Amino acid sequence: MKYPIYVWQEGDSAFGAVFPDLPGVHTAADTLDELERNAQEAVELMYADGDKAIPAPTYDLRKLHAHEVNDGNGSWMFIDIDLSKFSHRAIRLNISLPERLVQQIDATAEKRHMSRSAFLALAAQHEMQRV
Repeated sequence: MKYPIYVWQEGDSAFGAVFPDLPGVHTAADTLDELERNAQEAVELMYADGDKAIPAPTYDLRKLHAHEVNDGNGSWMFIDIDLSKFSHRAIRLNISLPERLVQQIDATAEKRHMSRSAFLALAAQHEMQRV
């Protein structure tokens, strides 16, 4: 799933980066290619134990700009994070939903490059965090 990440570089130093949607996850690297690999590792380290739900990514630019650091002297990237590394054994469910809702779920999941199951799981995790 694609997550926004704010990236900056001070002078000739390494790139620094933070995930506004994943509190406590930040990384650094000498190159942008390394930054993508390091970002995946940083997320894995934070969420490997499975105790914390992984929040959904934010795509609202107004909300993202509130998370800019280094005086806003950076840029936004979207990095694909492989969430399958955090999932536990899948259980097949049989549920009934209104047809129109399923169509809306499928359309939204497709926009986010997710399967229906992944979208429903993420939506459930998000809703449980609000409690």
